[in-house]
Amino acid sequence: MPNPRTSQPDAIDAALSACADGNPELFAPVYDSLAPAAYGTALGVLRDPDHAAEVAQEVMVEVWQTAARFDPARGSARTWVVTLARRRAVDRVRSEQARRHRDQKDTDEKGAGGEYDMVAEHVEQRLEAAGVRRCLGSLTDTQRDAVMRAYYGDRTYREVAEDLGASLPTVKSRIRDGLIRLRNCLGVDHA
Repeated sequence: MPNPRTSQPDAIDAALSACADGNPELFAPVYDSLAPAAYGTALGVLRDPDHAAEVAQEVMVEVWQTAARFDPARGSARTWVVTLARRRAVDRVRSEQARRHRDQKDTDEKGAGGEYDMVAEHVEQRLEAAGVRRCLGSLTDTQRDAVMRAYYGDRTYREVAEDLGASLPTVKSRIRDGLIRLRNCLGVDHA
């Protein structure tokens, strides 16, 4: 059998025809001769070395599995492999474009729904804030002052006690009682 590494097209064609019976030893030189052409073709279409390597590998697996279909009368083994690589690379580009299109469509649909949700969320927050202000008015002055300093003033219980000149247990009780009254006023379930 001729050595396909001589890069003579007839030798490569003969080697590919010979490995149609599935002998991996006969396919190794075919792979060595034709894989660079498959990779180069894929890289020219895809412009990404990783995707090109994947496509080249897929093409060479297909060549191995379908070697019996190769017909030297219709063209050389190199032409066959380059054609397979180009078709598969173009399919990869189209698949990637379709995926991007689907992703963009999903993003656009979520974005359109997001605007509605943002408006509803804003209205809900304003209603909740109005309810909290109303319920804060139902607290005693000492409870309201302690709760406001702790939660809206971002102060610790100890800092609130120092600000008010009260003991720590007293401030904790005021805040606890105030929060209980707020919960009841707002109708929040105590789970």
